Amino acid sequence: MCGFDKEKGPGWLMKKGFTLILVGHINFILGAIVHGSILRHISKPNNQITTEFTAANIISVTSGLLSIATGIIAILVSRNLPVWKLHIGLLISSFLNALLSAACGIGLLLAISLTITNEGRGLMMGCNFTDQPINARSPVNADCPFDTTRIYDTTLSLWFPCVLLAGLETGLSIWCFVVGLVLRGLGPCSHAYLKEQLEEEALTNRAAADPEYSPQGQSLIG
Repeated sequence: MCGFDKEKGPGWLMKKGFTLILVGHINFILGAIVHGSILRHISKPNNQITTEFTAANIISVTSGLLSIATGIIAILVSRNLPVWKLHIGLLISSFLNALLSAACGIGLLLAISLTITNEGRGLMMGCNFTDQPINARSPVNADCPFDTTRIYDTTLSLWFPCVLLAGLETGLSIWCFVVGLVLRGLGPCSHAYLKEQLEEEALTNRAAADPEYSPQGQSLIG
């Protein structure tokens, strides 16, 4: 990663940015489908709150939005490498997105494990059933405000891709964070030569704009 160079690096960063935007959109859409078709009916049924489902889905949607923002910043950085403010923005957004995406993956794995262990009983909490509880795979008809047909399989089939996307978002965000460190010359990549290249380019541009400016004279004075 410390080998991020001025020629190939911007192209790779732009590709990672576009990938983050695409993955973020897909993750956001899947999270919205899960919430709109399933979780909104069981978020507060009979004063019983399914915290693990709701929290995991909210984090998933938020992670998708933050991934889109991080991807946009990464593209801007790839086109404007000398701008240090964009470096800071990339560092902050990628760090927060890596944490949020990791939390999203863990939360979804928890929700999936609870759903499989309880045979989908948590998905049926919004239904008015008798004293005998039913699960999502039960053939017994229940009075539910939503369609119970294949609700168990549908929920899991949407959650599993979200977990994979969350893992991809985490990896891409970590990559962008390390690139931000390279651009600022921080951390384990503090001795990378890219920062020196950018500073040299900035001095060259300043000298071209101001003929009276002398980089050598500036260094001697310093």
